[in-house]
Amino acid sequence: MTRSLRIEFPGAVYHITSRGNAKKNIFRTDKDRNQFLFFLVKIMKKRNWRCHAYCLMSNHYHLVIETIDPTLSKGMQDLNGNYTQWFNAEHDIVGHIFQGRFKAFLIEEHFYLLNVVRYVVLNPIRANMTSDPADYPWSSYRATVGIEKAPPWLATKKILEQFSHKKSQAKQQYKKFVLDGIGLPSPMDEASKGGILGSTQFVDEIRDKVGAKISEQDDDIILAQRLVGRPTLVQVFDGVKNREERDAAIMLALNHLLYSSVVVGRFLHLHSSTVRGIAKGKK
Repeated sequence: MTRSLRIEFPGAVYHITSRGNAKKNIFRTDKDRNQFLFFLVKIMKKRNWRCHAYCLMSNHYHLVIETIDPTLSKGMQDLNGNYTQWFNAEHDIVGHIFQGRFKAFLIEEHFYLLNVVRYVVLNPIRANMTSDPADYPWSSYRATVGIEKAPPWLATKKILEQFSHKKSQAKQQYKKFVLDGIGLPSPMDEASKGGILGSTQFVDEIRDKVGAKISEQDDDIILAQRLVGRPTLVQVFDGVKNREERDAAIMLALNHLLYSSVVVGRFLHLHSSTVRGIAKGKK
């Protein structure tokens, strides 16, 4: 079977997980976890990623990553590859430490993103390692809730702003939201067969974006979107003088260059629904 590729576009947000080969531990010591985070930060800088949440368990890890540039596959190859080399040397072993390819679910922002972040930081409770996520030091929960200072590479702002623009209030509401999720089923159970978690409209938009159908009968199909040599939005909108030219540039960006309406909307300070309407010729 031909290896399927990933859906990749600027501004995409993913829930990423990778597990140990034969369910073996990929983290044996705290040194291992620290080294993994070291590699993660390097890849984030190199590939222009943002990390909104993470949790390092014993035989797997979870990341919530936003790819400002469409570099998911390259970045994950770097991350798992570099860590494998280091881990093997550190523990004097050889061979693969990860089981197959990493899994990546494309996530719609806001409600769906919040539920995935909650799911990620509650992993230690589901594994019966603790009854309080605040007691587990290897997730983003403690930093997001304010128990400890967030590292500069952890992007807590997008998550906390969903609760309140007052930071202290946002942290309290985030804490309550997470604790209220204990015992709830995984939000990933609602993902489409193509590995997309979001509203029906979001799933349809992604299918339109990649210009192909996602089979509802094949769990392994994840479509590719390779965007090599594509002009930046600065270049696309350079020289635009009026609304008509702006709308033409929006249609080019979404319909041909495959930028998302969210990314173009942020660039132009427009709502994503407005951008989508213009791209479809509805003004």
